[in-house]
Amino acid sequence: MYVCGPTVYNYVHLGNCRTFITFDMVYRYLSYLGFKVRYVRNITDVGHITTEFDDGNDRIGQQARLEQLEPMEVVQKYTVYFHEVMAKFNTHSPSIEPTATGHIIEQIEMVSKIISEGFAYEVNGSVYFDIKAFMAKHPYGELSGRNVDELFENTRDLDGQNEKRFFADFALWKNASPEHIMRWPSPWGEGFPGWHLECSAMSTKYLGETFDIHGGGMDLKFPHHESEVAQNTACCGHGPVKYWMHANMLTVNGQKMSKSLGNSFLPHELFEGNHPVLDKGYSPMVVKFFMMQAHYRSTLDFSNEALQASEKGYKKLMSAMQLLPILKGSENSSADIPSWKQNCSDAMNDDFNTPILVAHLFEAVRIINSVKEGHMTLTSADIVVLNKTMTSFVNDVLGIVDETAGENNEGLAESLMDLIIRMRANAKSNKDFATSDLIRDELLKRNIQIKDTKEGVTWKYEEV
Repeated sequence: MYVCGPTVYNYVHLGNCRTFITFDMVYRYLSYLGFKVRYVRNITDVGHITTEFDDGNDRIGQQARLEQLEPMEVVQKYTVYFHEVMAKFNTHSPSIEPTATGHIIEQIEMVSKIISEGFAYEVNGSVYFDIKAFMAKHPYGELSGRNVDELFENTRDLDGQNEKRFFADFALWKNASPEHIMRWPSPWGEGFPGWHLECSAMSTKYLGETFDIHGGGMDLKFPHHESEVAQNTACCGHGPVKYWMHANMLTVNGQKMSKSLGNSFLPHELFEGNHPVLDKGYSPMVVKFFMMQAHYRSTLDFSNEALQASEKGYKKLMSAMQLLPILKGSENSSADIPSWKQNCSDAMNDDFNTPILVAHLFEAVRIINSVKEGHMTLTSADIVVLNKTMTSFVNDVLGIVDETAGENNEGLAESLMDLIIRMRANAKSNKDFATSDLIRDELLKRNIQIKDTKEGVTWKYEEV
């Protein structure tokens, strides 16, 4: 699996985070199923333009001048931030995290190959992919559903546009102007690689000419991924990927998230609640849980109301998970746990349908609370299956961990004391008074006093 990583010229934004959280879930579930997954996610650390219709500026170079840093200081600063944010979201590191600057040789070799196949041309030290030559032998636009003729209205007079034979041709290698900081020697002169090229070169190097899954944000489908397909086809005679997957966009209160609207916020602003759009901060696991309640291909709308509801749901799920180890088994079950387990798998097998999985997880929450309150029964074997399945899907597949332990110490203490009191009652009923007295005495040493009353056993903790 190859996933397009961040361009590290600034803080990673929340839309990027959704993409990486999505493919972390995909990676986790495939691993859970027993697949050996090589997960490659690149770091874009070359200061090239980020789209063919961008302003043509070197973003890393711009940021380096703004912050009065070397370009690689900018790269390091924002790469570290990216890794810190991903760690807060409890995502796994990829198997390989290659950088564009570390694969300049491979990119130059790929450009040379495309030229030799007749699908690229050099002008003034820059090399452009020849769309018309490519379309004479291969289809172009199938991934995104774009028609080349419809792209005329999207073109602008960009740097180098007059060098192209055809408006839709895109840069494989750009000649570096005197003020361009990041530059490398090549057969065509000093320059830097095109944005689309790096992913083709690195995915081919680490995953081969054909691999299983290529992921990224929906905004990358065109032109980035469409250009990757063309580049790989020009080199190898076929496309690179069996399955393309795209995570959809984020909105805020029904509006597109953007800086111009003042409704975009960074991950740390969301955690701290330090933004005018937010009523309060939300923990990384609440945000992640919120994201999992929408299908990765659906638009996800952030609002205070939605996040608050997600926070309540997350705490309810974690409380139920805390009860699982102390549930008491009965002779028979009033719930069909094997069918419930299969429903969880069916949801994930249906294009990683996490919202349906979450619905099944809350069905388990209802069962757990009903068993605790004595309204339902489960056999010990079913409790084991329920515990293992909940742990697998919540912790291992969704990557949701319990942040509430500190908040819920009182509830956890109640659960543990219920367990200890039942153990003491069992010892007494078996006339094992030595164990019963040992439990009482050990609790007293820890300032916990238990009393047998007509209504049952009570306990209290007294600080010294």
